[in-house]
Amino acid sequence: MDGSDHLAHERSKAQFDVEKMKIVWAGSLYAFQVSNQIARLVAGDPAFRKENRAVLSRKELFKNTLRKAAHAWKRITELGLSEEEASWLRFYVDELSYAYVHWGMFVPAIKGSGTEEQQNKWLPLATNMQIIGTYAQTELGHGSNVRGLETTSNFDPKTDEFIIHSPTLTSSKWWPGGLGKIATHAVVYARLITDGQDHGVHGFIVQLRSLDDHLPLPGITVGDIGMKFGSGAFNSLDNGFVRFDHVHIPRNQMLMRVSQVTREGKYVHSNVPRQLVYGAMVYVRQIIVVDASIALSRAVCIAARYSAVRRQFGSENHEISGTGVETQVIDYKTQQSRLFPLLASAYAFRFIGEWLKWLYTDLTQKLEANDFSTLPEAHACTAGLKSLTTSAAADGIEECRKLCGGHGYLSSSGLPELYAVFVPACTYEGDNIVLLLQVARFLMKTISKLPSGRNYELSGATAYMGHMEHYLIKYSCNVQKAEDWLKPNTILEAFEARAIRMCFACAQNLTKFADQSEGFSELSTDLVEAAIAHCQLIVVSKFIEKLQQNIEGNGVKQQLETLCYIYALHLIHKNSGDFLSTGSLKPKQASLANDQLRSLYAKVRPNVIALVDAFNYSDHFLGSVLGCYDGNVYPKLYEEARKDPLNDSVVADGYGEYIQPLLNQQLLNARL
Repeated sequence: MDGSDHLAHERSKAQFDVEKMKIVWAGSLYAFQVSNQIARLVAGDPAFRKENRAVLSRKELFKNTLRKAAHAWKRITELGLSEEEASWLRFYVDELSYAYVHWGMFVPAIKGSGTEEQQNKWLPLATNMQIIGTYAQTELGHGSNVRGLETTSNFDPKTDEFIIHSPTLTSSKWWPGGLGKIATHAVVYARLITDGQDHGVHGFIVQLRSLDDHLPLPGITVGDIGMKFGSGAFNSLDNGFVRFDHVHIPRNQMLMRVSQVTREGKYVHSNVPRQLVYGAMVYVRQIIVVDASIALSRAVCIAARYSAVRRQFGSENHEISGTGVETQVIDYKTQQSRLFPLLASAYAFRFIGEWLKWLYTDLTQKLEANDFSTLPEAHACTAGLKSLTTSAAADGIEECRKLCGGHGYLSSSGLPELYAVFVPACTYEGDNIVLLLQVARFLMKTISKLPSGRNYELSGATAYMGHMEHYLIKYSCNVQKAEDWLKPNTILEAFEARAIRMCFACAQNLTKFADQSEGFSELSTDLVEAAIAHCQLIVVSKFIEKLQQNIEGNGVKQQLETLCYIYALHLIHKNSGDFLSTGSLKPKQASLANDQLRSLYAKVRPNVIALVDAFNYSDHFLGSVLGCYDGNVYPKLYEEARKDPLNDSVVADGYGEYIQPLLNQQLLNARL
């Protein structure tokens, strides 16, 4: 069989309604229909072709991206696409450009922190692309420590202006996408100073370039920070630097929804709660979690399809005689044990992204009603899950590359660029380890409020901590046979026991330090591990909750159950040391979890290709010769190789200068 036959045969094995699973993955029938329509529109437009990205120079790549971004805006306006539809179009164009930050950070910052008057002025300009914005927070010397930002904004009551200034080299804004060459405006975060008093970091709308000739305005030094990791990836985006030399802006360009500076220079708070600012942070991080599920699912789709097409080795008789059919790579147990948990993780992260979207909506409604009760938990959940999912997705993409063997290293596989595009998510919007330490602080604070030795009513993701007597004293896992691991409550209790015991151990060890900050620093590794245990519990619990919903489609729920158990049991396998050391499991129970995990691999094997088909990714979006829907991998690999610029000539450039003298033994006499 050729590759096409392989995948057709694999699809015929499906034991569930694939079309219904596509709707489950999309989130709703409406979302599926809209995304499907836009995906076809983008894939069918020759202007959005992207297969030559890896061989373009930086300047060619950047200019090509500008062309695509302009064409995308042209299509959005011509078709009268809604905001949601336009977002889908930019998503499926799948090329990082200034629009990525303009729509994802600049516009939300004005919506979240601008007054109604400021929104009425700036949003029409931004949404009609009459100005192009970026988000200038990170500095050369400070990223995660926002309080340590050095850029200043001094108010001058004589001119009714703020003076934006970069007092040191390390105060240079560094990394904002779109800043290097394109952005006309930026939301700049700087220390607000009035009458010599520092009021902390605030946001200001600053014009960077002239709207007539695009030259930097006086006092502004701006440029691109240079090549980044990967051949295409983020190199299509002009991540930039900017330094301000006493740049004057009007007072009303301070984002003043939460706090203002009066004409007389008095710093005052508005009636709008300051906590609303955190809503934007929660929003961005829940988007990143969704991005993690998409990036991982793309890699898994490529690796799964290629593993079904690729044949390697076989029986001893086959190897001796050189005849017969080799074994599909996907049938090797070592391949399954590496690939199938990543498939399960992609689905798990998709559903946790849905839950975070609900959490953000709920939080926004509460904040608007001056109810801040859920803000600390929402902040901790989005911080921790952003860290957990992005780290797992980055590692998973690299594992998928290795699962594809040598061909996975080719740019045409789509995996190197996918990795290079996604891996910065482990750093931006909060370094992953720093975020986990924030989660740990929240958990330690939660524990400190619990009455000693008694159960206590808690809600949300920390509800399990209210049952400390049960989990610290009475709990014992009741698994007796492998099948017992197919009970959701059994899995949940094991994860809850591990998380609460790790958290309480950290809390107890912290009491041994007179200086809590010293204790937190000394125990930071343990605290990070406890935070991870808490976040893994959240993902498992929300996956189980998903299974309790009314899910339509023949066999769909059964497949999701299998994936849920694979995700949970694989975590037990990978973190068995935590489960055993905390007494949450006994060695025999951990062994039974592995036995059940292996049987689940066999159960999911016939459905793997159908499960990745449910992601509904077009070949254009997937961008991989190894993951193409028709499975014709080898002809496509050969075709891509022939198209490389090095093959434009039969004899290599430089042959006459460097190779011919060598072959003729004339190199010693040649002038290089």
